[in-house]
This record gives sequence, C-alpha cells and structure tokens, in this order.
Amino acid sequence: MIELDHLAVAGESLKAASDLAAQVLGVPLQPGGAHAVFGTHNHLLGLADALYLEAIAVDPDAPAPAYARWFDLDRFNGPARLSNWICRCDDLDATLEALREGYGAPVALQRGDLRWRMAVPETGMLPYDNCAPALMQWEGEAHPTQRLDDSGCRLVTLTVQHPQAEALAATLAPIFTDARVVFEVGTPALSARFDTPAGRAVLA
Repeated sequence: MIELDHLAVAGESLKAASDLAAQVLGVPLQPGGAHAVFGTHNHLLGLADALYLEAIAVDPDAPAPAYARWFDLDRFNGPARLSNWICRCDDLDATLEALREGYGAPVALQRGDLRWRMAVPETGMLPYDNCAPALMQWEGEAHPTQRLDDSGCRLVTLTVQHPQAEALAATLAPIFTDARVVFEVGTPALSARFDTPAGRAVLA
C-alpha cells in the first residue's frame, strides 16, 4: 500500500513557488534545504495529519545534473503551481513492480539526517502527464513533519484531473485508498483545498 506523504508546488524560482503557497494559505513557509543530486532546493510547510507542503525549484547556484531533474523541473515554465503529489510506501521496489512502467527507478537521496529513496523516471516526467503520484520510501525514523511548525492548515481534498483519470484511479486502486484524493476527467491539472486559519483556500 502507498500513502499520501506530501504535495509539491513548483516554480521557475523558489521565491515564486514559496510566495504562491504562502499567499494562498496565508502562512509563511519554513526553510528547507538543497538537493545536490538533482540541483534543486525547497521550502516547507507543515500540515495537519502528518502531511507537509513543499515549494521546490531549480537551484540556480547548483551545477546542472547530467540527467533529468525530478518532478519534470527541467521543462517547468509559467506561473508557480501545484505540480505533484508524492506517496510513500514501505517497499518501493515491490510497489514499482506492482505498477506499470513509467514511475521510474529508485534513487538514493539524503538531506541532513533525512534519508529516502525516490522513484524518478528517466525523462523526469511521471505517467499521466505528471498527474500520477511520485513514489518514495523513507529510510530511518526522521521525517520532515517532525521539525515543522504547525501551520494550522489541513488538506481537505486533492483533485487529480486528467483525460484518463479513470484509468489512473484504476491503476492505483489496488494499493491506494484515501478519501481526500479525487480523480476527475479533464485537462491535466492538480488542485488542493485546505482549511486554513483564515478559512477555506484552494491551491492549484
């Protein structure tokens, strides 16, 4: 089984991604760090129910990798937006075997005491035009939510929209159950509704 772990907001710059999340949710993000393997950096926001939000972008001060960056960030352009949803599992290799090809190969990653394995497609693009979840496995007990402040924000609904949304839902159904995640037929896009200290907000 896989479980929702966090959501990602991508931007052409980290400031753009962070500013969007902060403006929509009404709370500031906390410093994150750099991902040397993919030449990216992030800011983070703690959410209720052991979830968190990540603002991520290419780090202009980091060397460009000789391979595609995760979350399809090499081809990202336009306004900052909710770009990806990430699910964790206890056995990444078995999970990848259970799904059709396209979710990527495991890459070992570390930032400080955080260690995890992430499945990253060779092209950087996840199935269903990046509307399929990125898959990961945390290693060890450390998790970002343990060090993030309580923002007072709670995810209510994540809507995954795609022309083949029914096929994506069917693919995930044997290993994923979360009433907050809704699949709808339409143009590829993600949107999330939150309860925040200032009321209901939608991040897309």
